[in-house]
Amino acid sequence: MTAIALMVMGKLDATLAERVRARAGDVIAPVLAFVSEPISSANDWLEEGTHLFALVRENARLREENMRLRQWQDSALKLEAENASLRSLLAYKPDPAVQTRTARVVGDQAGQYVRSVLVMAGTKDGIAKGQAAMTGAGLVGRATDVGFWSSRILLLTDLNSNIPVIIEESRERAIVSGDNSDFPRLIFVAQDARIVPGQRVVTSGHDGIFPVGLPVGIVRSVNGNDIRIAPLADLSRLELLQLIDTSMSSLTPETAPALPPVAPAPGTVPRKARGRS
Repeated sequence: MTAIALMVMGKLDATLAERVRARAGDVIAPVLAFVSEPISSANDWLEEGTHLFALVRENARLREENMRLRQWQDSALKLEAENASLRSLLAYKPDPAVQTRTARVVGDQAGQYVRSVLVMAGTKDGIAKGQAAMTGAGLVGRATDVGFWSSRILLLTDLNSNIPVIIEESRERAIVSGDNSDFPRLIFVAQDARIVPGQRVVTSGHDGIFPVGLPVGIVRSVNGNDIRIAPLADLSRLELLQLIDTSMSSLTPETAPALPPVAPAPGTVPRKARGRS
């Protein structure tokens, strides 16, 4: 009946109805504020309690994780000491020091390569042909055309890219070969190699150019001889690249020293001598 009366009043006198609604709001607002205060406080206490329980669970999880990390640290220290001892016994020669230079990707101009990017760094910055280009996630490719101010980076997905790698777990050798798709292939894999999706692929260093152990990708699919990997680096969103400079980087196929000639075995005739006879 009150609602009907207010509706009729609103039709007869809109100004009076508006005043009544305003006065009703003035009366009801303090009452609602008084009633809602305990409810709001209870909600705050409930939220604080929930947060406290979450902190207790998080603290317990962090303690367990810290304990596991301490165990891994102890194992790593033992392995490091054992590794140093074995290296001293074998007179191990450590890998050359690695230096990195950061360059910004400025574009992808048309050229003889389908998948490549241009970086704003060249010979003036110490960039040389064959140097590995990486992001924080993994290998991107290698420097090919190096100018004074800029360099072209051939991506590992390009058809002209072939990178010697090994499977990190099984130490199986292979070559990552690009075919202009998003997922390059693994070729020259041994017939008895056990390769399954999820295995990490890293550089092997067998080309004498790339350092050993640079992360390349993860085995994505295995369909018979068609083995595909997913690059760790997001090649579609390249902004800054790190170019790795080692003493091995200067040994490109054009500048690598020639192997000494092999002397013929006793009692054999050189190939040229047999040709003359």
